[in-house]
Amino acid sequence: MKKLSVIISILLIILILPLIFCKEKAVTSELIPEKTVKPEETGSKDNAEAAKEFVNLLAEGKYEDAVKDFDIAMEKALPPAKLKEAWEAVIKEAGGFKEQAGTRSEKMDSVAGIFFPTAQISSYEPPSYADPGKFTEKEITVGSKDWPLPGTLTLPAGDGPFPLVVLVHGSGPQDRDETLGPSKPFKDLAWGLASRGIAVLRYEKRTKEHRLKMVAEKKAITVKEETVDDALASVAILRDMDKIDKNRIFVLGHSLGGMLIPRIGKGDSEIAGFIIMGGATARPLEDIFLDQMEYIFSLDGEISETEEKELKKIREGVAKIKDPALSPDTPEEELLMGVPAAYWLDLRDYKPAEVMKTLPHPVLIIQGERDYQVTMEDFGIWKESLADRKNTEFKSYPELNHLFIQGEGKSVPKEYKMPGHVAEYVIEDIAGWVKKSGK
Repeated sequence: MKKLSVIISILLIILILPLIFCKEKAVTSELIPEKTVKPEETGSKDNAEAAKEFVNLLAEGKYEDAVKDFDIAMEKALPPAKLKEAWEAVIKEAGGFKEQAGTRSEKMDSVAGIFFPTAQISSYEPPSYADPGKFTEKEITVGSKDWPLPGTLTLPAGDGPFPLVVLVHGSGPQDRDETLGPSKPFKDLAWGLASRGIAVLRYEKRTKEHRLKMVAEKKAITVKEETVDDALASVAILRDMDKIDKNRIFVLGHSLGGMLIPRIGKGDSEIAGFIIMGGATARPLEDIFLDQMEYIFSLDGEISETEEKELKKIREGVAKIKDPALSPDTPEEELLMGVPAAYWLDLRDYKPAEVMKTLPHPVLIIQGERDYQVTMEDFGIWKESLADRKNTEFKSYPELNHLFIQGEGKSVPKEYKMPGHVAEYVIEDIAGWVKKSGK
């Protein structure tokens, strides 16, 4: 049997990409839908059989046997104890192993890795505020020539030209709907806004569509390659499309996408305006991650010994990122989530709110008050920093979480497993702002 490298393609349902494309801890259960490939289409019977055997060994708890065919890189990165920990985390999040639905195979030179599955996605139930009779959808390809991305353009009924909103994802290997458990906030936004006369583009994120290629280049990847370039390329493509008002193209960024809106704005002065949904601000990303973990571990009222050890590791990773001696050669194993140094160095001096001050674009900044991932503290920084900036509006919503879905009490990770939709009043606020802006 060949050494296992990139032959592990486990399709209970889908695969998620680790390393620099991990979600913030609070949303590591995010589901990324992916086309299932039949075994006979994988092009390698040996690889398919190896993958099946590997999964069976994991399901049986035979971790020592599971790693026997790892290559040197995998042996070092994922010894039996760590493999057991990773598999048990998947089971805890997704539920017990049931069966293998199929396999898929991708070939990539000089890359080793395992992509673990999460729970199967529930069918999508449209929100009451979406009227499919008022819009159509078409599949298009956006992004750059080297990084083509499948996308969906949702067009209101009629001849147009229509204002357009381009949706930019949060962190992680996101699909075009920004699927999280049974919820699809970007699909909610697309259908809700299109029902109100606004076209919407949503597309697969590069770290999902080209995950293995991204892993091969991960040491040099920054948010420019992860997010900014594709947002700008997509806007450029849509300017020449029928039924789109090229003078009224807006960009909406959620979470990490919201944090990067100022960088996107610096790259295209002709964008009509921006919407920032739960976007981080002047606080460093590593500090936000630490805050999230402290919040999650404190939900039961105490910090266990195991949790304190985990927090200690995170604090050490944060300190390493802040160390003036951090260089591109710093081993990624010493940093948070195995994210390479180049990524952190690129963000070191980036202050989104300060950059936003220098841009002329109108902007709407909205925030869920129950959001523990990007908090009201971050929203307050936006408000304070941009208080004197013209054509800037702010709005927060007491009952909404990070996905702008309504709830009660303290927001907790398990609520992401429950179905929900972006609140209708958020859709109305965005639609109203777009229609009055950029004219």
